[in-house]
Amino acid sequence: MNPIYLDNIAGTKPDTRVVEAVMPYLTDKYGNPAAHFYPLGRESYSALNQARKQVADLIGAEKAESIIFTSNGTESNNIAIKGIMAASSYKKHIIISEIEHYSIQNPVLKLTNYGYTFTKLPVDKNGRISPESVANAIKEDTALVAVAHANSEIGVIQDIEALGKLCKEKGVHFHVDAVASCGFIDIDVKKMNASTLTIAAQNFYGIRGAAALYVAPEVKLVPLFDGGFQEKGIRCGSENIPAIVGLGKACEIAKNEMAEYTVKLTKLRNKLIDGLTKHYDFLHITGDRENRLPYHVSFWVEYIEGESLLMWYAQKGVYCASGSACSSNILAEDEEDLQASHVLTAVGVPTDICAGSITMSLSKYIEEEDIDHVLKVSPEIIDKLCAMSPAFDSSKIKK
Repeated sequence: MNPIYLDNIAGTKPDTRVVEAVMPYLTDKYGNPAAHFYPLGRESYSALNQARKQVADLIGAEKAESIIFTSNGTESNNIAIKGIMAASSYKKHIIISEIEHYSIQNPVLKLTNYGYTFTKLPVDKNGRISPESVANAIKEDTALVAVAHANSEIGVIQDIEALGKLCKEKGVHFHVDAVASCGFIDIDVKKMNASTLTIAAQNFYGIRGAAALYVAPEVKLVPLFDGGFQEKGIRCGSENIPAIVGLGKACEIAKNEMAEYTVKLTKLRNKLIDGLTKHYDFLHITGDRENRLPYHVSFWVEYIEGESLLMWYAQKGVYCASGSACSSNILAEDEEDLQASHVLTAVGVPTDICAGSITMSLSKYIEEEDIDHVLKVSPEIIDKLCAMSPAFDSSKIKK
């Protein structure tokens, strides 16, 4: 059978309607939107504004002008975090959780070189952040709380509305990284009380090279770099019109069809989880089962290295991942073994096997027979690899 792609958290196959929408802007409609005094430029200018409205409609933004286009989620997160902190006067403190993506953790860490401080809050065994812990961590000089709506590695969804309400009451900015969730669960920036929010096209059937940052009207940002006046001066430089058109189209499709394909994905996700855990006490699902992305399954297996699992799954035509796409190439101090995932250690996975986790992320193109194939080959793979481990206890296999 054809390979089964289960690494959609790293990037989805573009919807054919997105590709069709993009193509004219790669061929005939190539004008720069800044040159809107002649037809070619006006076409691109109009497409840019249309995409801005499509993004705003998907995330519940009242004004299309609140949408700033960027190249990827990392750029959006950096603009939001560093821009908010640079615009703060005396407030120098930031709050994040210990399971945040590197595009949140590393900008915050970088800011400590310039006199800023941060608090990294723990999560429970399911990866959830307690609003009470956030409330207790807020200080007089706290300017920002930055949290991912959903974690890309373990799939857990945070109670983002409770966190946003708390931040509003405390007068603290709230940045939401919604890259993993946008296009799969409802997003409403008003209900979230989001000061800023990040999405990226490649994660919900758009194409790489386009992302967006929502900036609430009352939020002031200091730009990261200087240049022209594109995107209100917040993200200067010529816009990537083809990719932005694709992002807008992906948002339009998601708004109209997300409810339907989310039902399908949730059913297939649950079937995969139930099937994987059916035979083994030593296969452990990571992340909250209920508060979970509808397309996300993550697990680790005792006695087995993640790289071995990936290799055997690939041989069986199943393409999945170990850890997040942005951390898979990070080496440990001995430069031989992968570092333990900070997300997995935070939820209590033993450090010595954190590199052995597997993430399977589904897409709307996955069918039930694909899941059946994964469940068919998984016991073959796991039994074979367990037999190679001297520590394996065969009594743990369920009959």
